[in-house]
Amino acid sequence: MTAASRHVRISRKTDEAQDTCSFELIDTEGGGLPPFSAGSHIDVHVAEGLVRQYSLCNDPRETHRYLIAVLREPASRGGSVAMHAMQEGQELRISEPKNHFSLAHDSRHSVLLAGGIGITPILCMAERLSMIGASFEMHYCTRSPDRTAFAERIRASSFADRVHLHHDSGPATQKLDIAATLASPQAGAHLYVCGPSGFMDAVLSAARAAGWTESCLHREYFAGAAADTTHDGTFEVQLASTGAVIRVAADQTVVAALAAVGVRLPVSCEQGVCGTCLTRVIDGTPDHRDMYLTDEEQARGDQFTPCCSRAKTPRLVLDL
Repeated sequence: MTAASRHVRISRKTDEAQDTCSFELIDTEGGGLPPFSAGSHIDVHVAEGLVRQYSLCNDPRETHRYLIAVLREPASRGGSVAMHAMQEGQELRISEPKNHFSLAHDSRHSVLLAGGIGITPILCMAERLSMIGASFEMHYCTRSPDRTAFAERIRASSFADRVHLHHDSGPATQKLDIAATLASPQAGAHLYVCGPSGFMDAVLSAARAAGWTESCLHREYFAGAAADTTHDGTFEVQLASTGAVIRVAADQTVVAALAAVGVRLPVSCEQGVCGTCLTRVIDGTPDHRDMYLTDEEQARGDQFTPCCSRAKTPRLVLDL
């Protein structure tokens, strides 16, 4: 176990909605856990070689537990199925909390949009904003009431009147009108969105069309977008420290090509979502396929995610 990870025990497993379970995690030694802020996530070592990221959705003031929720995905790569099979009393290895989706401290108003399991970081944000008396509104979209995790917790909250629930199965009048909700953005307002990629893309596109400033748009993806690999070819990466040149095959990731010659990079999601493997690019042009970097960061071309991104030029020189 590294200094940045620890063992925890599942003290409680709860059915929060259809196909969604929450897991309360406590320190195996009975001590406190590292602090976290709204929007944080942890890496969970679900099985050997299988690491997944889950947002923390309990009150950040709590130091005795972490709470995560996991949706059982029909097309799971193994993580959600393995988590749902776990029982109370089992031990897990987790990372310390990380936050790539933090609240902006200078926001005059916050618009929180959650789709499905995207409620996990958004709910934590709502509770934090409510506690400090900040102005916000929250919209929570799900397929149906029985798939709405934490519904009772929201109804019992002090901010229930600021939450709007929208169900695909309900009448048209209660469904979220994204364009209307995001029209005429207030000065100093910030938007936070989390959920399925299609939902998030629709929200961000509507926000940009309505004139929201890019720096006020905050998002966290749970999975990478499907990439067209039809025209992928080979390219090379060069290690700046040694000058070594490694060939990356058309059906191979940069991470895999480097590992084959003994250069191992830290990886977690392997979908370009978490940023764990982010690597500086000294020369060459990356072909970005991640969901982690902003459009501006991708345009600079000075870093990329080797777990999924490739090259537009014959060679990338990496700061390795």
